[in-house]
Amino acid sequence: LRNFDPFLLLDEFKGKAPAGFPDHPHRGFETVTYMLCGETVHQDFMGHKGRYSSRRPAEEAQGLQLWVNLKRADKMIPPSYQELLDKDIPKGEKNGVKVKVIAGEAFGIKSPVYTRTPTTYLDFKMSAGSQLEQPVPKDWNAFVYILSGEAWFGPAGSEKLCKAQHTTVFNNDGEVVRAQNKGSEVCHFVLIAGQPIGEPVVQHGPFVMTTQEEIRQAFVDYRSGQNGFENALSWSSDAVK
Repeated sequence: LRNFDPFLLLDEFKGKAPAGFPDHPHRGFETVTYMLCGETVHQDFMGHKGRYSSRRPAEEAQGLQLWVNLKRADKMIPPSYQELLDKDIPKGEKNGVKVKVIAGEAFGIKSPVYTRTPTTYLDFKMSAGSQLEQPVPKDWNAFVYILSGEAWFGPAGSEKLCKAQHTTVFNNDGEVVRAQNKGSEVCHFVLIAGQPIGEPVVQHGPFVMTTQEEIRQAFVDYRSGQNGFENALSWSSDAVK
């Protein structure tokens, strides 16, 4: 899916050291990196640094990175950084369904993570035979991505089966996402929903703006080290030194 407002991309990545993402610029959106196993390190030229680790140590790191668009009025704000360790992620369990509340709310549990674009990000594990009804604000765009197992989604009588490494997108005229695990294995998936921004999306790689002229200006700013990129030209991360 491309530009499922307000989302730009969901990337499931895997890799072993010394693999990683090379130093690169961003403008116009926020990223949410969620580690499933192993760890990876983040640094940027504003001095933010963190080590993303899961509770499951592993030689190969696996995670999800979500790109969340920003309103035009917020695209030029200074970068900020939030880090939430697994032990600090709110967790709950109800009727055979476990949840980690990365952003938003589920089972009466709220996440402390602030998202400038209103977003819900939930990690569910549904045991065999379990059912789920998760509220989602009306008019928000929502989807699930299955990490393992399979489950049926949608209202009774019109459910659709979603399997591992597949995405299911929901209509935005309801107020709840329904799921049922009819199989014999645990179904592990993320449910992600966000409030649409309703503005044009013009993207060139890691620059996401609302007009082609703003994209051209982003390249000028990056190459000349101005308008937020002052530290970029002389900086490199520890990982590539």
